[in-house]
Amino acid sequence: MKALWNDVVLAESDETIVIEGNHYFPLSSIDQTYVKESTHRTTCPWKGEAHYYDVVVNGAINENAAWYYPQPKEEALKRVGKNFAQYVAFWNGVTITA
Repeated sequence: MKALWNDVVLAESDETIVIEGNHYFPLSSIDQTYVKESTHRTTCPWKGEAHYYDVVVNGAINENAAWYYPQPKEEALKRVGKNFAQYVAFWNGVTITA
């Protein structure tokens, strides 16, 4: 799977985890050149607190376009069947392709 934005590959992996229809990419597959830590946070009732990255490509900024759960709730780990703490998902115009 690949995550693309503005014709740039942000992440590529054969080992994504699909949760609620979103592909979560291993943190090691993310090109750190294009992500910048955001202060934005949200809370999912069953997964826990999500932290965000801004995606930055050639000066264009896609705010909070990537998220991850640094400490997923125990319920979420059981439900998903894998620890997805080191995985990142994308949205807000980022295209996910096979």
